[in-house]
Amino acid sequence: MTYLDLARGFPEDEFEKRVFKMQKLMHDKCISAFLVTTEPEVRYLTGFHTPFWQSPTRPWFVIVPLTGKPVAVIPSIGEVAMKETWLDDIRTWSSPNPTDEGVVLLGDTLKEILDVSSNSSGGNLQIGIPMGNETHIRMPLMDYQKLKDVIAPHAFVDATEIIQSLRIIKSEREIEKISKICKIVSEGFAEIPTLINTGMTEREAFRAFRIKLLELGADEVPYLVGATGQGFSDIIKQPSDRIIEPGDLIMFDTGSTYDGYFSDFDRNMAFDFTTDDANSAYKIVWEATEAALEVALPGKTTSDLWQAMASVLESESIKSDSVGRFGHGIGMQVTEWPSNTKNDRTILQEGMVLTVEPNLIWGHGHVMVHEENFVVRGDGVELLSTRACPELEIIY
Repeated sequence: MTYLDLARGFPEDEFEKRVFKMQKLMHDKCISAFLVTTEPEVRYLTGFHTPFWQSPTRPWFVIVPLTGKPVAVIPSIGEVAMKETWLDDIRTWSSPNPTDEGVVLLGDTLKEILDVSSNSSGGNLQIGIPMGNETHIRMPLMDYQKLKDVIAPHAFVDATEIIQSLRIIKSEREIEKISKICKIVSEGFAEIPTLINTGMTEREAFRAFRIKLLELGADEVPYLVGATGQGFSDIIKQPSDRIIEPGDLIMFDTGSTYDGYFSDFDRNMAFDFTTDDANSAYKIVWEATEAALEVALPGKTTSDLWQAMASVLESESIKSDSVGRFGHGIGMQVTEWPSNTKNDRTILQEGMVLTVEPNLIWGHGHVMVHEENFVVRGDGVELLSTRACPELEIIY
């Protein structure tokens, strides 16, 4: 299969496998139903993919029972689109309805599903819902409190570990989508010397790069940050009307998407000429990524990745910026579990898609950061981003 003919969406068996794995974990943890409320989880279990989530007005719910297909409880405006997924049981209410934004229907559906479970197990049952780090419940807190009362004596329990353990390992079909967007973005970075030059404003440069990514095949460029200047301390800012000058550095960091899956990596370049200090800083973060890629094997940990990068910085007596981590997972979101930190210690497994992203402080408080995307394989890493040059590229 070429990247040009990569199919959109997933066949039904992809979702069947995800739900089967979830139900096995639910059974092992005595969880009788699993409730998801956020876009990535709903899409992961159903294939329901729409930008309508950008509106905060309406909540959306999907319930995974112990056996069988998930059940959708959603605003009626989404019924037609949800019917295009693999789900059969779709229950709706008219929304917006501030007096009852689906709580009664959701509560009745949960009790119906729990009644089936209680016939075999009896007693008070548990409903899993993600409550841990990097999760949230996408419904008004008052409605969540009402829902807890409706389902009593059954109770919600934290089931972050279940959804995390599923999503952290990507299927080959997921990896194909991430690989495609990484190749598109790599092509876009390669064309920067023909797109951007001195005399342009940051805003013009950002716009030109975003347009090029879309022309190359990205569906969206929802995350694009960066900076220009002789050095910079803010690397997550929006562009300004600052004019790019000879000797400036430029850094773009983008999370672009294809079919709902993200890339997330950056590139640094300089215009016309640069300084020895900038060259040295770039070389060190590049070598730090190289060190991490060399140890990224199944059985190693995210802390091992962090230590490999930190050791390169320490050997150069370099101070790191206090961003908290040196990379993270990617997939349906621009950042996902796990985090490459000193104390994370998540064990690397085949099929994990990660970034390595060391950073350092150089010059007068300037930040230099470098990032690559890869998938963990049995014999090492498979780079998804095209590896950056080991020397800082100069745009003439």
